[in-house]
Amino acid sequence: MDDADAHVRAALAYAAIMPDAQFFTHVTAAALWDLPLPHAALRGAIPDVGVLSPGRAPRSANVRGHRLVQSSMQVRRHPRFGVQVLCPASTWATLGAVLPDIRDLVAVGDAIVRVPMFRGDPPALATVGDLLAVIANDRRVGIERLRVALPLVRERSASRPETWCRLILMDGGLPEPEQNWNIVHDGRFVACADLAYPRERVAIEYEGGHHAVDPRQWARDIERHERLAAAGWTVIRVTKEHLFRDAEGIVVRVRRALAR
Repeated sequence: MDDADAHVRAALAYAAIMPDAQFFTHVTAAALWDLPLPHAALRGAIPDVGVLSPGRAPRSANVRGHRLVQSSMQVRRHPRFGVQVLCPASTWATLGAVLPDIRDLVAVGDAIVRVPMFRGDPPALATVGDLLAVIANDRRVGIERLRVALPLVRERSASRPETWCRLILMDGGLPEPEQNWNIVHDGRFVACADLAYPRERVAIEYEGGHHAVDPRQWARDIERHERLAAAGWTVIRVTKEHLFRDAEGIVVRVRRALAR
């Protein structure tokens, strides 16, 4: 069981005794909506429980209480878990006080507004306009980080690592890459690249840990990269180690490929 699953279980256990006026907020709401959070935000965290002002914030050793302003917050019943929880856009707004890294706020925003791209994808949880509306004229803690993050939110990012990689490239002075770009060669579909510079035929692919341990996935990856090479594309492969420990190295590798 990972940190997010453990957090959701703790929240659902509390929901059995939660008064009607209370709802889940902040990190707990994000976990219930399956939004991408850094491990540091979830590790050892207790459920975040809120009430709308002028109610009194919950006080208990088993929860972290919050009192929220009613005019800017929307509460709904979670479609899967059946508990009262902040809506996704309102949840994003509360995370400005919790996530210090702008890239994580962008990644959560990306996940909320993500449009269906692949078969079986669910509809977006909210729109960029919804995110804008919930922080407009707001003075909450973290509002400046939210205002910096919002213009960077995109609808076609499929994961937190993809968002981080895109922002690392932009921070390094490179143009913004296309996201989940369908590559077609000689009229045939070749691959959907995580990030791409179509004019230069450079693709950036994030390789999660399962790529190295799943033999079938590894075989598919080899075939995929051979097809891309045959179509004249250069593939830059990025791992978690690259992403979170050597961001500058990613920029150097992509810049070099673009120059070629």
